[in-house]
Amino acid sequence: MAKPASHVTPESAAATTHYEQPLSERMRTFLRLEFLYQQLLYNLERDADWATRATIATLLDILAILSRGDVRSDVHKELDHQLGSLERFQSQPGVDGGRLDTLIGNLSASREELNRIGTSFLQPLKDCEFLNAIKHRSSIPGGTCEFDLPEYGHWLRQPRTRRAQDVGKWLDAIRPVCDAVTELLWLIRESAQPRDKVAINGMYQHSMQKDANCRLLRVSLAGSKSLFPEISGSQHRFTVRFLEWSTIDARAVQTGHDVSFQLSIC
Repeated sequence: MAKPASHVTPESAAATTHYEQPLSERMRTFLRLEFLYQQLLYNLERDADWATRATIATLLDILAILSRGDVRSDVHKELDHQLGSLERFQSQPGVDGGRLDTLIGNLSASREELNRIGTSFLQPLKDCEFLNAIKHRSSIPGGTCEFDLPEYGHWLRQPRTRRAQDVGKWLDAIRPVCDAVTELLWLIRESAQPRDKVAINGMYQHSMQKDANCRLLRVSLAGSKSLFPEISGSQHRFTVRFLEWSTIDARAVQTGHDVSFQLSIC
């Protein structure tokens, strides 16, 4: 019996899931920051003290990433790179000038915000004894429960408006960097046109051109509830293997079917 050409059907094409793989350390950091920032903003909107606990835990994770290396400088360099690329399009015919001006304006505003906060933007958070106490106890399983940190428990019982005011003050310190990362990742994702590909027997391999400046891979898979991609490689070559998942008690294995998907090399 012949194998089906693909797991994708026209009826399921609307349900598309995107999977991403960073190709540089800078992109890894940016994706992790975006991931954490989305969590923080999600929990920030909720009233329960458990959501506030999750917000603080995520804030401390973001602070840990921003404290390693010079992430602000990396964001600034990426903004300069993207601005330079966009400004070169201004003299080309057929370009939507209004949309281009909007993009340039957004990136320029992000760069101005980074310049405004300066290199010591994390210092208020690092100097906060309240956050430092939570950070210190967070390394212990269950270490932030009330008998360990009674002041934290008392603060969590304050009205949501008071908690939101304090969190908002801490968030203001990191928001320019996180917003800039969000803007940059959106632009990087939009820079590539998705192309239809087929993974023969569940595997696809690709070699990059020598002068390619690739930062991020995006695999888009439509309609499949049992398949997910495992992406490995570097800026020179990469492999996409589609694995079949059944339950948490059985290890996912590479499918033996051909899989149609879309690939964006950003």
